Amino acid sequence: MANLSDKQQMFVDEYIIDLNATQAAIRAGYSKKTARSQGQRMLTKVDIQEAIQKRLDEKQEKLIMKQDEILIRLTEQARRESIDYQVVLTEKPSFDEHKNFLGIEKKPEIVQVPTQNKDAIKALELLGKRYTMWTEKQQVENITPVFVEDVPEDED
Repeated sequence: MANLSDKQQMFVDEYIIDLNATQAAIRAGYSKKTARSQGQRMLTKVDIQEAIQKRLDEKQEKLIMKQDEILIRLTEQARRESIDYQVVLTEKPSFDEHKNFLGIEKKPEIVQVPTQNKDAIKALELLGKRYTMWTEKQQVENITPVFVEDVPEDED
């Protein structure tokens, strides 16, 4: 892949943000009047296409969880270290300016809670499977076949 100029590299970096060639050209420093044609022209260059594809592949690579990250997250769940969020309704009395009771006001509130037991148990189960801790064992007897000759010999 050929080396890109600073402006071309900036175009690639900007194009990755929203995949809009015109806006990427403007943000890379091209004139607003010619940004559309410059953006389209840039997209036809092989070295720029390769640079864009490389950056998209890197971006995709970062989006996909790797084995270690999965194991770390499962371990956090199993140890109940992960924080979960739940919405609960809180009830508070409501009063007017003369301190007269108006009623109970219910408001939703987001609270932090640790990982639930069922989620921790599921994480432990998945980790146990990963390390083959639970395997179905079947007892198989080793039977040696016995061959019996039951064909009579010829009496000639």
